[in-house]
Parts: sequence; C-alpha cells; structure tokens
Amino acid sequence: MVTQEQAVIRAVTSIDVARLAGVSQSAVSRAFSPGSSISDQTKQKVLAAAESLGYRPNRIPAIMLSGRSCMVGVVIGGLENPFYATALERLATALRESGLQVLLMHVDDALTLDNALDQLVSYRIDAIVTSLAIGSKTVAQALSRLRIPVVCFNSSLVGPWISTVNSDNHGAGFTAARLIMEKGRVRPVWLAGPERNAASLARAEGFLQGLQQTRTSPIEPTRLQGDDTYDSGYEAILSLKKQGIRPDSLFASNDMMACGAMDALREEMDLRCPDDVIMLGYDNIPQATWRSYDLTSFDQCTGKMVARALELLEKAFQAKDSSHSHTHIIDAKLIERGSTRLPL
Repeated sequence: MVTQEQAVIRAVTSIDVARLAGVSQSAVSRAFSPGSSISDQTKQKVLAAAESLGYRPNRIPAIMLSGRSCMVGVVIGGLENPFYATALERLATALRESGLQVLLMHVDDALTLDNALDQLVSYRIDAIVTSLAIGSKTVAQALSRLRIPVVCFNSSLVGPWISTVNSDNHGAGFTAARLIMEKGRVRPVWLAGPERNAASLARAEGFLQGLQQTRTSPIEPTRLQGDDTYDSGYEAILSLKKQGIRPDSLFASNDMMACGAMDALREEMDLRCPDDVIMLGYDNIPQATWRSYDLTSFDQCTGKMVARALELLEKAFQAKDSSHSHTHIIDAKLIERGSTRLPL
C-alpha cells in the first residue's frame, strides 16, 4: 500500500542538478540565464544533468531580481476569421523563437483592446503584441501609463510606448477602385466592416478616392454595412436585392464578407462572378483559393507585419525606460484570381 509520504513527488531542484553535474548551484543558475558568464563545457554538463532529471528552472526568482519576466501578452479576438488565427500562430512562433514567453489573452470584441485592459494590468508582462486595434484615446492613454511597449496591427491610435504596424489599407482601396474602373464597371458596391474598424475606414477612403480619380465623371458606390462575418456579407446582398440594385462590381473590407456576398449574389440574385459581378476582398484567407470562390484579394503579408513588430519590440527593449512610438506601413499585395478575370 502506498503511503501518503510515498505519494508525494518532490520537485527536482537546482541543487539536484548541481550534484549530478558536479558543479555549484550558481553554475546551474548561470546556465539557464541568457548572457551569463559560463564556459560551454560547464553549461553542457548542466543541461545534460537537467535533461536527465527532467528539471525545469523556476523563473520566479529571476523575475523578482530583474523585474523582467520576458513575458509578452498576446491579445487576440475574432478567431472565427482565419486571418486572425494565422496572425496568432505567426506571432506566437516568432516570439518563442526570440526567447520570449507568451501569455495568451482572448477578448470577445475583435476590434479593440479595451476589454483586455483590466486583465493586462494584473500580470507582470514586459510587452503587449496584438493583431487588434486600440479603440479609444482613453485606452491608449491607459496603456501608455503601463510604461511597457505595445505593438498593434492596423491601429489608427498610437501614443507614448504604443506603436502600430499597418497594412496599406488606403493604398489597397485605391488599387481596388482602379481595377474595377479598368474593367469598365460603373455600378460598384463597397461592403464595409464594423464602423469602428480603423482598417475598414481606411480601405473605404482609398476606394472612394480611387473611384473619383480614375474617371472624368466620378462614380459614387452603393455602400453596404457588414461586421466582418460571412453571414453579414450574405445579409448585405439581401438588402441590396430589396433595394432593387443590380451591382456589377463589389469590394469587401474582408474575405469572409466577400465569400458570403458571392454566395448570396449567386443564390439570391442569380449573378455570377466575374461575368456579372467582379469582386475583391481583403486578407487572402485560405477560403479565397477555394474553387467555389476563386476570390481576388489583398494579402496583408502577415509574415512581414510580424517581423516588423518584433523589430519594434527589440528596439523598445534596448531603449529600456525610454518611450517609443512608431507607425509602419506594409504594402498589401494584390492577388488576382478568377473573381476579377473577365472571360475573353
């Protein structure tokens, strides 16, 4: 019969590792501290002993001494959109490869960091990285008061300690308008994302500007409202049908809405892409390549955005207590597929 004392499993300590490796306890500590002075031979002995014992260093003492946790809060939301899932995967992988720990936080509101603020202040994190945007000046000010680097994607608001890496949303909108006009279309539709979405607003501004500058007689597009979901794209086309409007082109603020809109055009209005309606989306999600959609889309080049975010973090860490605020723009790449390729 197993006694209570036998059932207690003692955690392996640095003392155990030091005994097995034949080194001092301080050598074990240095072996697991980046940048510490220790010979390669001693470090390898320590790591081998730790591996055989299943030892994992306790990070709490180092955090207490240095005030640094090497932990980055990654805030996510809207995972029903494959774009955010891809961004999360690349963010987490890149952070781990940089030797940083990831603290994952999920918020219900896929647009802003507002809902995560109370959680953020309760953890000792060294930085925040998120694919979401800051939704208000009040939240931006509160984040700045934390005095840790914050890097967002596609945020129109920044401030001390807060930087953002943005897709060229305005430029992509302009390019979408130019492509539509080059195809000879005169009844365009703009399918917007949520009203507070800074990226969608910038795409709309570029699209409207492009429609005005690519013709001698500017065209005002029909404007529809969505919420970045497939269903809202479908419902937007139903509202278009009720208005008796027959579009010949459509630019959606994201691919999810574009897919919903394309299905509704086909099923509810008997309109096909690209013969009747040419269509563009944004994000270049995997569904855009599916045969039933073959959707022309703008790729935000998430890999480049993540790389730039890590560069900003590294500079901020090097600057220590100095605040930095930068805005970087990454060109969006137009991926043209069948939804805009007219038959000869």
